[in-house]
Amino acid sequence: MSDTRRVTEVGRCIEEASFALIDAEADAETGPHAFSPAEWQVVRRVIHATADFDFIQALTFHPLALEAGAAALRRGAPIICDVQMVAAGLSPDRLATFGSRVSCFVAEDEVIRAAREANCTRAAEAMRRAHRLGLLDGAVIAIGNAPTALTAVQRLVCEERAAPALVVGVPVGFVGAALSKEAALALPVPHVVARGRKGGSPAAVAIVNALLALAAEGGA
Repeated sequence: MSDTRRVTEVGRCIEEASFALIDAEADAETGPHAFSPAEWQVVRRVIHATADFDFIQALTFHPLALEAGAAALRRGAPIICDVQMVAAGLSPDRLATFGSRVSCFVAEDEVIRAAREANCTRAAEAMRRAHRLGLLDGAVIAIGNAPTALTAVQRLVCEERAAPALVVGVPVGFVGAALSKEAALALPVPHVVARGRKGGSPAAVAIVNALLALAAEGGA
């Protein structure tokens, strides 16, 4: 069953009204923005998921981010998440359309054991496990909760030549979150980053679901 068929008429009307309000209020609060039409589709979905217009200033797009992300999803690229909350929020119908597999290793016994031995976080070790399994190259990486996961990805890209198609770096928090995202802006691979403390799993989910919709529409 497609995403469209799952949504009731009432639900569709509410969603359309919400997006109309977001468009109107964004224009009233911040004036014309510099986002491309495809980028605005992503930004407005994040605002819809969080009710937070600060993401208009916080979200930063690498010039090739949406093109690379949508292309990767169309070819069924794996999606690597830092936490199960992100994995659980992704559209199963869209994923099935393209054949993308979602992986999150944070709860695996091997990851927990290795994290304890290395005195690091499970989220960071989970990204290293994904790399050892050969899953990062060409993947879409979605990080909404753990700054340490984003830092681990940055090191894997810069030091071990991991080559994800897109890094979505929007971890929320107070310890290391803003710093990890500022560092991620220098990634040599396409990325979407929410600067500052704000972010979270809902934001990461909204970004990837927006990319799935763009991929389905042939956009970006």
